[in-house]
Amino acid sequence: SSLTSVTIPNSVTHIGDFAFRECKGITSVSIGGNTKSIGSAAFLNCPYLTSVSIGNSVTEIGNEAFRGCKSLTSVIIPNSVISIGNYAYAGCSKLTSVSVGNSVTSIGGDAFYQCSSLKSLTIPNSVTSIGESAFYGCSRLTSVTIPNSVTAIGEYAFCDCDSLASITIPNSVTSIGIAAFSGCSNLTSVTIGNGVATIEDATF
Repeated sequence: SSLTSVTIPNSVTHIGDFAFRECKGITSVSIGGNTKSIGSAAFLNCPYLTSVSIGNSVTEIGNEAFRGCKSLTSVIIPNSVISIGNYAYAGCSKLTSVSVGNSVTSIGGDAFYQCSSLKSLTIPNSVTSIGESAFYGCSRLTSVTIPNSVTAIGEYAFCDCDSLASITIPNSVTSIGIAAFSGCSNLTSVTIGNGVATIEDATF
């Protein structure tokens, strides 16, 4: 509980599950250039973690990897990352800025659940699926760009994003999950692409 900073050397290729879980004193983490994966819940509930530097070799951010890191304000996901796990940044309530690298193909379920300070987001055109509840409760999110690479938007993906004013669903999207935009009370403009075959229950 007295650990305040972590520097992972270049020799480390994998950070295991729960490796630094609930290390409540950690404020900064630097992950070496040869680390390929960050395990599930590796930094779960490190409430004072404000700074994370990730090397360009990481391909996978595990489930719940940074869940509950309530002091984290910005995240840069490098171009090497292919997948963002379920609940990876859930509950990071001070997170205002997210940069998603251009190799990410999937954003996991609840990945940014209740990131209530997140204001804008550009999803790169490498992403094909947005998981269920991925941005549920991002109440200050005013702008989202969904690229033409996305084919599926999961259930509750943007539920209760009540600052979202407009959304454009590209032609590539064939599936929009139940309640995907439910509770978006300030939504004034919606453009639905011609690839969507069905609008599910409670979508808007």
